[in-house]
Amino acid sequence: MGAPALSTRTPLAPSFVEELRGIFGNRLHLGEAMRAQHGGSETHFATALPDAVVFAHSTEEVVALVKACTSANVPIVPFGAGTSVEGNTTPVRGGVSVDLSEMDKILTINPDDFDCTVQAGVRREELNSALRDKGLFFPIDPGANATIGGMASTRASGTNAVRYGTMREAILSLRVVTPDGRDIRTARRARKSAAGYDLTRLMIGSEGTLGIITEVTLRLHGIPEQISSAVCSFATMAGAVDTVVQAIQLGIPLARVEILDDVQMKAVNQYSKLDYPELTTLFFEFHGSEHAVKEQIATVGDLARDNGGGEFRWSNLAEERARLWKARHQAFYAATAMRKGAIGWPTDVCVPIGRLAACINETKRDLEKASFPAPILGHVGDGNFHVIFVIDPNSSAEHKEAEALNERLVQRALDMDGTCTGEHGIGLGKQDWLVRELGEDGVALMRTIKSALDPKNLFNPGKIFAD
Repeated sequence: MGAPALSTRTPLAPSFVEELRGIFGNRLHLGEAMRAQHGGSETHFATALPDAVVFAHSTEEVVALVKACTSANVPIVPFGAGTSVEGNTTPVRGGVSVDLSEMDKILTINPDDFDCTVQAGVRREELNSALRDKGLFFPIDPGANATIGGMASTRASGTNAVRYGTMREAILSLRVVTPDGRDIRTARRARKSAAGYDLTRLMIGSEGTLGIITEVTLRLHGIPEQISSAVCSFATMAGAVDTVVQAIQLGIPLARVEILDDVQMKAVNQYSKLDYPELTTLFFEFHGSEHAVKEQIATVGDLARDNGGGEFRWSNLAEERARLWKARHQAFYAATAMRKGAIGWPTDVCVPIGRLAACINETKRDLEKASFPAPILGHVGDGNFHVIFVIDPNSSAEHKEAEALNERLVQRALDMDGTCTGEHGIGLGKQDWLVRELGEDGVALMRTIKSALDPKNLFNPGKIFAD
């Protein structure tokens, strides 16, 4: 697992390579090192090399690439920051990896309308830096400093989703290059529309299988008057989850609420040099007026104490908040650092909030029998949580054990009327589960859409469902 898989396919035709060189010049790369960078993954999926890598700078270049690849029957796989975790950008059929990370211009910011339009390669942290002086921010925060285009392609979510929603709610419009080389805009900037099919949401989460996203128009939000964070540890997992469920039932507008179990807290303390109790812990963030935030903190603090919570440590100092959330965002690397030479196999599910405590508790009991560390963390406010299997990449036994644990986790979520993935997407890892979740007929309809838009199956083939 994880070793480079050199291509045994028929080499790209010299005439096709020269056509690419005419479009991209020295932004065409054929060397193995660059191809390996675009064929690998931070997780457990084996590397599969593309035959070429190009760096696009405009929608027009993407259109030219698509027309060239369609004519030559060469697959195309969009690539952003490479932070997806279900093999979403792995070029399993070879072809051309089109890297959009250098399409990184913020095209317009409309403060009066609370929206902006950016190229697909803009990173979320850089966008928020540009928005700060205008009193605005973009709330979707999956942890990694992903590109906006990649976040749209995987329907990303993250720590702020409990209040601000996911990429599905954040996107107003897309500019997309279709498999037949058309450059389309899926909607205008209006906040609602009843104009025909919802092409925007068709493309969101399609993982590059239906079109290549080159521009994104986003909803923005005003920076809150007051932002405060809090940390509270719990003697039991049930106490932590009950605190969140009760807060939501009371209508408290939690901005962020993350859960980390005792195993993950031990890893975070070691990796980020923190000293929190190594117990199941909730990380909170509250947004609003000064008075409203104080009320929220007081109410949630009372709920936490009633549910067996320990000291409710809170702060509104920016540097302390930044340190706390940096530690949360580095949780994956903290987990993999628990074992020298290990890799992480992250998985996620999402269940109705009322079933969350049962799902996590049953999962926790399952993981306690595992032969390797498997911390739990997640966006507990919307029923979404993750498990990271920290495995030896050279152990087939551990791989099979993780596979079995993952199978029980996902089946448990489906039995609770949940989903096999809350935010990672299907990619390579969840294809069978998509069928179990939606049924053969539901997936057949997806295949019909794919076939209608991409009859040659050249756009990120092998993803979402097997060919």
